[in-house]
Amino acid sequence: MRLERLLLLAALLGAPSVARAGMKTEEVWIPMKDGVRLAATLYRPDAVKPGQRLPVLFEYLPYRKDDGTLAGDYPLYAYMAAHGYVGARVDIRGTGRSEGRPPAREYSEQEQQDGVEVIAWLARQPWSNGSVGMWGWSWGGFNAIQIAARRPPGLKAILPGEATEDLFQDDIHFIDGLFHYDEYELSMEVQPAITRYPDFPLDEKSLAERFDNPPWSLAYKKQQRDGKFWQASLFPARYDAIQVPVLMIGGWYDGYRDSIPRMLEKLKGPAWGIVGPWNHSGPDSGRPGPPIEWRREAVRFFDQFLKGEDTGFSKQPRLAVYVRQSYPPGADRKTIPGQWRYEEGWPIRRSRDTTLHLTPEHTLAAAAPAPGSHALACVPSTGEAAGFWWGELTPDQRSADAWSLVYDSGPLSEDIEILGFPKALLRAAADAPLANWFVRLSDVAPDGQVTLVTGAGLSGAQRGSASEPTPLTPGKRYPLEVELHFTSWVFPKGHRVRLAVSNALWPMIWPTPYAMTTELSLGGADGSRLVLPVIPAEARPAPAFGPPEPWHDRPGVRSTGGAWPGQWTICRDEIRQAAHGDWSGDSTTDYPWGKVAAVERITYDVADAHPEAAAVAGDATTTITLPDRTLSWRAVLEIRSDAANFYYRLKRELRKDGALIREKTWQETIPRDLQ
Repeated sequence: MRLERLLLLAALLGAPSVARAGMKTEEVWIPMKDGVRLAATLYRPDAVKPGQRLPVLFEYLPYRKDDGTLAGDYPLYAYMAAHGYVGARVDIRGTGRSEGRPPAREYSEQEQQDGVEVIAWLARQPWSNGSVGMWGWSWGGFNAIQIAARRPPGLKAILPGEATEDLFQDDIHFIDGLFHYDEYELSMEVQPAITRYPDFPLDEKSLAERFDNPPWSLAYKKQQRDGKFWQASLFPARYDAIQVPVLMIGGWYDGYRDSIPRMLEKLKGPAWGIVGPWNHSGPDSGRPGPPIEWRREAVRFFDQFLKGEDTGFSKQPRLAVYVRQSYPPGADRKTIPGQWRYEEGWPIRRSRDTTLHLTPEHTLAAAAPAPGSHALACVPSTGEAAGFWWGELTPDQRSADAWSLVYDSGPLSEDIEILGFPKALLRAAADAPLANWFVRLSDVAPDGQVTLVTGAGLSGAQRGSASEPTPLTPGKRYPLEVELHFTSWVFPKGHRVRLAVSNALWPMIWPTPYAMTTELSLGGADGSRLVLPVIPAEARPAPAFGPPEPWHDRPGVRSTGGAWPGQWTICRDEIRQAAHGDWSGDSTTDYPWGKVAAVERITYDVADAHPEAAAVAGDATTTITLPDRTLSWRAVLEIRSDAANFYYRLKRELRKDGALIREKTWQETIPRDLQ
């Protein structure tokens, strides 16, 4: 009886209802051509005139609309419903409430085809005006970009937030094309295995489809070079395929921000971008801030292109950017100093490249110095000061600089602003067949504190091509172009510009398997140098973004925890010359029908004398507490390496009231492919 009452309550929560925010919700089933049905929650205004048809905003995710993203979906769509929109939040095939087998990877061909069918279904509904906008953060933004390139007739505009069009270089699996593993991948070892809300069935068919579905990271880690796997659904060269209006939103503390200037430059259709001082989260709630009310801009954008109203959006400058002013290092800042500014587009016409040469005296100079060179012994366990991916708030960089080749300018005689992609043009050699180079650009204050501005990495094997990497010839000098990630910064008068070059960036990037020494060539016409995109001062208009407006929280749903970057520590053992990293995070959401709690932990280990034997271990559990039972899905991961291979092992467990009822293990040796 307790279970029956639970199912009744869950069914009532998913049934049509009138919400306090002037919005009603309704679950519908969208049929696919092969008979599989996708589950969608429609968020509709409850005050609609007879015969009135409204535009639709489509968000397409695997993160479980009923027990994963509900707390955030409700206030978002309440805002848009109040402005005359129908929201359609759809679970991807095989995830959440949707039927079918989960995809074998992100952004699969099946997922994209289904998305095109969903758009056609939404466009022909009697309450729809036939104009569909696609939007979303992260995965939802990735999908918006990719599906727009397929040109479904009903899709009229997209708003991708914190997403990228280049999977191999920018996505979380291979940062800068280099082997990476973090908490997101660990969470996705568990989430696709969870069965359907509200009954969370444990029958053989349900478990075979979801629990037994192979882990996604196993597929990714086999694909260690760019190519068809990464470009199958997201084709960077086909920018001309996207012709609908695009509004992109990104943050300086998000790893996907590079896509905004690239797409502004290369898209053939109308496009705009907003880049502000927040991380991988919404501009109204992301950290550090200051936050803005981005939903107001979304309404202006979609009103223009889905309703045909003249909101002035199509006439405004194409790029709104928050220009960052210098600040001390630290991972706990609440706000970033700076100011908003409009630019006409990308590239910025008044931008001027300024070249600074690396000198034998470890300085940055305007003129090329006499020839020279610097050698660096690689310390594989260093680099933690750069964080877990490029862009987040970071501590003082001096701990990483100690193991790098460092070059400083003199004290600046005036403020210097940069905006764009700095470049490090290195001439380098290694005494090993595989080496990575990492470049960090920093601001050195007069008191010695060092704040990271931006950075990037490059595999020496990928120096000519990420899809056809080739080993280095030991001792041979190569020209290396390291394009640093998109950034904005004002270096104040009296500060110094610092460039630091190293061959390790642990735990962000898996170390190469060789103890090595590398060398930079300095001086002469082709010596190592830094190119900064300097922006001359000019009076420019500024956007009038307002502060965040109140949210209408979903009644009975409350979430706690989950704040990035969680808890993490790095411990160095100077006797053993090794390092151990420990990351953990947790979140809990209470619903009227129960509770969902997620706990994750990842450890990273590397020894300087044996970089080939690095290791990552992860443990993630999602526990769903219901009135009559408790279900726990757990994934235990280990990835380790030697000089030739990665060794992958993942065990998935399912427990009911503490008793193990199903487990499955995947174990595979993956050859290292110049990683």
